[in-house]
Parts: sequence; C-alpha cells; structure tokens
Amino acid sequence: MSEALLDHATRTMAVGSKSFATASKLFEPRTRRSALMLYAWCRHCDDVIDGQTLGFETDAVSQDTPEARLERLRESTRLAYAGESISDPAFAAFQEVALTHEIPQSQAFDHLEGYAMDVRGETYPHLSDTLRYCYHVAGVVGLMMARVMGVRGEAVLDRACDLGLAFQLTNIARDIVDDARIGRCYLPLAWLDEVGIPLDELTALRHRERLAVLAGRLVAVAEPYYDSARDGLPALPLRSAWAIATARGVYRRIGVKVACAGEHAWDRRQGTGKGEKIGLLLAGAGQALNARGRRPDPRPAHLWQRPR
Repeated sequence: MSEALLDHATRTMAVGSKSFATASKLFEPRTRRSALMLYAWCRHCDDVIDGQTLGFETDAVSQDTPEARLERLRESTRLAYAGESISDPAFAAFQEVALTHEIPQSQAFDHLEGYAMDVRGETYPHLSDTLRYCYHVAGVVGLMMARVMGVRGEAVLDRACDLGLAFQLTNIARDIVDDARIGRCYLPLAWLDEVGIPLDELTALRHRERLAVLAGRLVAVAEPYYDSARDGLPALPLRSAWAIATARGVYRRIGVKVACAGEHAWDRRQGTGKGEKIGLLLAGAGQALNARGRRPDPRPAHLWQRPR
C-alpha cells in the first residue's frame, strides 16, 4: 500500500504540475515522498471541486453539487486526522503526511476554504482580498510543505507562505483569460475599474492591451514575495533549499514571460522549456549554496501577513 501511494502521487505530480515535478526530484527521498503525497491531495481536492481529473475535463458526470463535494472533502479530511482507515489514495497519502509531520488541522481546513471561495463564486474587491485567496489556495500549502521539510519557526514559515503567495499571483496572471472562461476572476475589481474593463468582458480581445497592464502589475506585486521567499533558503536542508530555489526560479520565469508577452500573453499557455528548466536548476543550486550561513534580511513590514 505504501509504494502504491507513492506511485499514485508521482503520477499525479508528473501530469498536474510539470514545473514543480522538476524541482521535487531534488528533495532527499523521505522529503520527496511526503511532498509528492501532499501535492496529490491538493490536486485531488481541486479536481473534485471542478469535476476534473488532474486539471482536465473528465467524461464522468457528477450529480453532486459543488457544495456537496466540498463537504465530502471536509469530512474525509476530518477522518484522516482522526486516524481512520481510508481507501481513497489521495486522502490515505495526506493522512500519512499530516500525521507524520504534525501538520496542523487548521492548515488543511484553511486550504479547503480556498475551494469554498471558488464554490461561493467570490470576487475580490481589492488586492488584499486577492492575497487572502492566494493564502488559502497556495500560501498555506507553502506552510504545510515547509513542515514536511522540518521547518517549525514562525519567521521561516512566513517565508514559505510568501513563496506560495508569489506562485499563486503568477498563476493568476498567467490564467486570467482561462479563468474568465469558466466565470472566475481573481484580479482586484478595483483594478478592473481603473482601466475600464467590465468584469464580464475579460475574454474580449479588445481589452487585451489593458489586461496585459494588469497582468504586469500582478507580476510586479509578486516580486517582493519571491524576494522574501529567497531569504527562507538558509533555514532549509541543502537539498530542500535547492528544490525550493529551483521551483522559485521556474515560477518566477513564467511570470516574467507573462509580463513581457504583453497582450499576447494568453495566445498560448506560458511555461518553461526543458533547456530553461535545466538552467534554472543549476541557478537554484547556486542560490542554495550561497544561502548557507547567510543571515536573511528582515521581512518587509508592508507584505501581507498570514493569519497566526
């Protein structure tokens, strides 16, 4: 059963996130196992809510409402923390990770709240509201992943959360048009008002130039969070620092591509090629080594602060 869980998690990562799949290979085996299985749970929850499989549409038609599916995820999470026997591979994997690494139950439910925000169809009036969403879907994943790597200090956990926020801000910028096609918008509504884009016209080609300005603005917002995350590297084991530095480089590069592509950013999905990933992997090694013994700068006071 143990190896079956790892195989399932590895396949999930390979299909669901090629960017993080590259970085995850750098972890030492025990950390990699837990990181993969944590990712498999997150991917599973996302798919259950959206009625997908590994981020893609499925032929199976669920008769359940999104609200009912969300409640099932919550109940399965409670059972996992209670130590109950679980047959679902994603939740069995999460149970192993959560109990082994003492991941607080509140963090798992904070993550599920991100899916609840999608189910409720929330919109985000201001940047602080967008960042709150980013915390639930990605920042708290950074917290859980950091615990897998042995982190317990609150200051370092702040840096892990910052990396999750940066990742999600990048994802939002890259996926603005795709999200709009399924009725979702994570951009601050105040930003849309500033440039005169109606919420229901995000996919219109005539708005692409102004939409590109907002995407670039979002990428710029992510930068201090990427910087803060880099200052968490000295506290990590060397191989974990290498993996995280590489993932940081890959996602940041995607954001730069979105910003540089301007109105053409959504002509195709922005990503990194094999050669780029190799270069970023080598750069990540250099960052991890340079971080050894370095005293990090204080975390900037203006950054969004996760709930404690």
